[in-house]
Amino acid sequence: MDGHDSQDPKQSSTDMAAFVQNLLQQMQSRFQTMSDSIVMKIDEMGSRINELEQSINDLRAEMGVEGSPSPLAPSKQKPDEGQQEEGSA
Repeated sequence: MDGHDSQDPKQSSTDMAAFVQNLLQQMQSRFQTMSDSIVMKIDEMGSRINELEQSINDLRAEMGVEGSPSPLAPSKQKPDEGQQEEGSA
């Protein structure tokens, strides 16, 4: 090329290794940032769910149905209760 033919393959592979190393470090940094963000959002969602559950329990306590099942369970049990009443009648 320009008189550096004996050093070009070594220099080229060194440059390529440095480039790849730098690229891998950037990717690792970006993945770590994304991972941290995802974990933070999951923690926030967990906190919101806990707050929502507490609000539901507070409302149920205000209504005087503290021992009733969760809000989803009654809708599933109503058809069963109707069938049990018909069968026992």
